[in-house]
Amino acid sequence: MKRGSAYDLFLSRTLRHASVVRGEEGAAVFLDQGLEVAAGIRQPLTEFVAHRPRLRLIEDPFMQIRQAVGTTRSRKPATVRYLRDLMEELKAGGFVAEGLRRSGRPASLVAPPEQPGS
Repeated sequence: MKRGSAYDLFLSRTLRHASVVRGEEGAAVFLDQGLEVAAGIRQPLTEFVAHRPRLRLIEDPFMQIRQAVGTTRSRKPATVRYLRDLMEELKAGGFVAEGLRRSGRPASLVAPPEQPGS
């Protein structure tokens, strides 16, 4: 896995019967050292596996990294509503999708619209 990634922290705390091997690029370490399993972000791993017929991607995710926007507890409810509405507007208007595309990630990674009452 990639050194210092969120899944590095998660797996380092969780695994009991396996060794964690870290590298600057986890997939490269996986190949170079002939390891049994690689852990990483689904989209890059999907592309990595697509070019290597001997490999397969396990469909079930082993964890999810939920992104968030936060503020201090002392903020007024109107400020929190504004931030929530702003994030929904940025997603709906394509701003987040465009940022993902510019960084080489698929726009399909944009979180779904927030459900009323969440």
